Amino acid sequence: MTDTTPAAEGTDTLTRLEQEGEIAADYLEGLLDIADLDGDIDMDVEADRAAVSIISDSTSRDLQKLVGRDGEVLEALQELTRLAVHRETGDRSRLMLDIAGFRARKREELAELGAKAAEEAKDTGQPVKLDPMTPFERKVVHDAVAAAGLRSESEGEEPQRRVVVLPA
Repeated sequence: MTDTTPAAEGTDTLTRLEQEGEIAADYLEGLLDIADLDGDIDMDVEADRAAVSIISDSTSRDLQKLVGRDGEVLEALQELTRLAVHRETGDRSRLMLDIAGFRARKREELAELGAKAAEEAKDTGQPVKLDPMTPFERKVVHDAVAAAGLRSESEGEEPQRRVVVLPA
């Protein structure tokens, strides 16, 4: 007989996400070795997903190579890491990867952008259309708009999908 209480399911989910983080960390450790880059790997569980960060004590100039222009290399590495986790577990991963604090800084900028767009929509009474964004970026903006008490939606097709902030 298995325990299916909510507490047991929460423990199972946490254990599964920690396992995803371990697999991702091993994969990224190998990648850093191959690329001959120094970096420490930090694992966490945030908002029901594994979160793995590569950080460095030295100047993160070397790690910037793994971020790329506008995070393009970071996005690709995140997908490769998710595939490595999928290969090991058989389950689709929603793991988030951050390198040299790039995604954390981006999250702050996007939250500010979402709050400003919400203010503009409140002030003008008109929808505010933002520039096209990645799914991660749109999620952060949607959360910021919701925190400001307004609704937002995504429109368009990838890679031109954008957030539209709706007035109250």
